[in-house]
Amino acid sequence: MRESFFRSMTWLHTWVGLLVCWLLFLIFFAGTASFFRHEISLWAQPATHHLPQYNHAFQQQTVTKSIERFQHIAPTAESWRIELPTERRPSLLLMYSEKPEEGERRGKRHSEYLDPITLDALPEFRDTKGGNFFYRLHFDLHYMNAITARWIVCFATLFMLIALISGVVIHKRIFKDLFQFRSKKGLRSWLDAHNVSSVIALPFHIMITYTGLVTLIFMLLPQPAQQRYEDKRTLRAERYPLLATAPATGLPLQELALNKALDHYYTNSGNAPLRRVVISSPNDASATIKLYANAGRAVQDDPPSWMYNAASGELLKTHNVTLSGAENLYGGMIALHTGRLAEPTLRWLYFIAGLAGCVMIATGAVMWAKRLRQKLKRDEKPGFGLKLVESLNLGTIMGLPAATAAFFYANRLLPTELVARADKEVLVFFIVWAIVAIAACYKSDRLAWQLTAKVNALAWAGLPVVSMLTIEGNLVSYLIHKQWVLFGFDALAIGIAVSFLVQARKLGRSQVTPAAPSRRSQREVKI
Repeated sequence: MRESFFRSMTWLHTWVGLLVCWLLFLIFFAGTASFFRHEISLWAQPATHHLPQYNHAFQQQTVTKSIERFQHIAPTAESWRIELPTERRPSLLLMYSEKPEEGERRGKRHSEYLDPITLDALPEFRDTKGGNFFYRLHFDLHYMNAITARWIVCFATLFMLIALISGVVIHKRIFKDLFQFRSKKGLRSWLDAHNVSSVIALPFHIMITYTGLVTLIFMLLPQPAQQRYEDKRTLRAERYPLLATAPATGLPLQELALNKALDHYYTNSGNAPLRRVVISSPNDASATIKLYANAGRAVQDDPPSWMYNAASGELLKTHNVTLSGAENLYGGMIALHTGRLAEPTLRWLYFIAGLAGCVMIATGAVMWAKRLRQKLKRDEKPGFGLKLVESLNLGTIMGLPAATAAFFYANRLLPTELVARADKEVLVFFIVWAIVAIAACYKSDRLAWQLTAKVNALAWAGLPVVSMLTIEGNLVSYLIHKQWVLFGFDALAIGIAVSFLVQARKLGRSQVTPAAPSRRSQREVKI
């Protein structure tokens, strides 16, 4: 314990935040992009740009035609899966799994994207991870075991929660800080930026951090589940009862009672549109039909679902149709974290609050380095710790936006026929990030920040141009045809470029040495 509780909390807030701030920046950065992952995937897939808005009234017809196509292309598959179009994903996705070979746990999986109206394969459909890359990156990281990555993310999130709580404790003027920003005041300006970005979205930061821990609660705190269930498989079977399938009998299915199952579903779900249809062991007497509702904007993670006997159309099981209080609470927290319930306006608020979180983390890290450098004597050389923090700051804060722009360039410029093309896009992301990080280790002064800001400005400004030259469509045509997702993407890229250009110009100006701070201001900066 330091000389006072307040000083102890200040020390805790500083070091808990600093130790994991670069990982937290990655998590917040990728998570913020994930709020628009379907929109990013749409931009990354030009074949879907001209698909019309799908009418849910034709769902039953679409499902029937999809089953007919499965009968033609994969009659002996282990399962068929239909992902129906939504407001944010206009294409129809058909997937099927082959029966596993001897010694294999799972069979090969195949997928194809179709026009939901004609069921024609989309031309030049490119292999890309799109927005799902950022979604998986923010909790699975990359190039490592998923369980290990999630443990790392969990500990970083716990540190984030401690930093938020201790930050609230040490803020004596938390409401005043919301409206106070003093520019061109050196370290004071960085503290103001840190305070404003922290306080303005504080409820969101606490919510997103706490619910992030809830999503992995069974990994963090397995003891309650271990007391109730024999193993994870038993827990999973009760948590997701529709995943259980009866073994194939080898007897042929006389007729698929699809229409009977669909009629029952629409009658008992209040005509809720479908999101997914899964048929297990198709053309076998043990086949089942699973129908998953589109939960829409409900504060619910797993959608209501129904399972039917494929031969008779008889209802076998339901899941999440009626929820207990605990299920409502757990599913609601996960839904709040993922933002799946959000309408476009709320999704933008999520995005802006996420950006505020990135600014909060970045300004805290930069402020720590500046404070330490300010304490150096005139002839004193910075130590290894300060150099390391400055390099990590530049490599992470400037490297991630540059890598993201490179990821989008790779989507437009890599040949569509390239083998493992989606993995190559990801590889470009990490190569560019590594280049910026290595350069930051060599030089991380004011000139390096200015140069990387210019590089980011140029990269993001050129993205709409490269997109216009490689595919059909541009900012003007998107506006004329009311393709708001594509227009918004290009407009946001230009906005990001402008913000980096402004930053580069500010960094290029000569820094005015501030007047010696008073004792009171010194105390405020320490806070």
